[in-house]
Amino acid sequence: VRRYKRFFAEVNLDGNTVTAHVPNTGSLKTCLFEGAPCVVSESANPLRKLKATLHFVKTPTGWAGVNTALPNMLVYEAWSQGRVREWVGFKAAKREYKISKQTRLDLVLARNQEQLESGCDLHYVEVKNVTYADDDVARFPDAVTERGQKHLLELMRLRKEGHGAELVFVVQREGCTAFAPADHIDPEYGRLLREARKNGVIIRAYACKIDPTMGVTLDTRPRDLRDVLLLRW
Repeated sequence: VRRYKRFFAEVNLDGNTVTAHVPNTGSLKTCLFEGAPCVVSESANPLRKLKATLHFVKTPTGWAGVNTALPNMLVYEAWSQGRVREWVGFKAAKREYKISKQTRLDLVLARNQEQLESGCDLHYVEVKNVTYADDDVARFPDAVTERGQKHLLELMRLRKEGHGAELVFVVQREGCTAFAPADHIDPEYGRLLREARKNGVIIRAYACKIDPTMGVTLDTRPRDLRDVLLLRW
């Protein structure tokens, strides 16, 4: 029915309007259409104020995944199943890896457990959820993100220190055939993204196939990275 106060959405379930948690801090531009089908889960946890969580919303071009926690799980699953060709040499991993008092990155990879524990020659990965669509191009971010800018600066610092650094954009938006930064929304993020690429940070974008009854599939085939940071599939 509507989204309000960023983390709340009114959803019609079997004729009853319930309030669902929206696990997304972005604007969800081009995702929200009144009366559109959506998918929620319901929790049996008695401590939760909101029993429902919004996961997917239907757009004119297909489903969009609004739960920002899902891409992290999809990327970790892809690593654990050996589906990312460039990561097959990494046998150890840790999620939510703390690199400073203020910052955690989504994933760190290492050749073995000893290397992971020593903190030497690691490969750091930050994952971003993409839902904003501009025609057939998925773009990030959908709102100015100082946190995202900070992550790019941290990845560049880690790369300069000799570690691997990578940014993975998970496009949870059907109907898109390419990815690019949303320069018109956050030009500083676009600038830093290009600077990060020039400084050796790896940039990838993976599309998703979304079937609310069967699950979400991450397509980890390599993409063609253009000079303007346009990834097309």
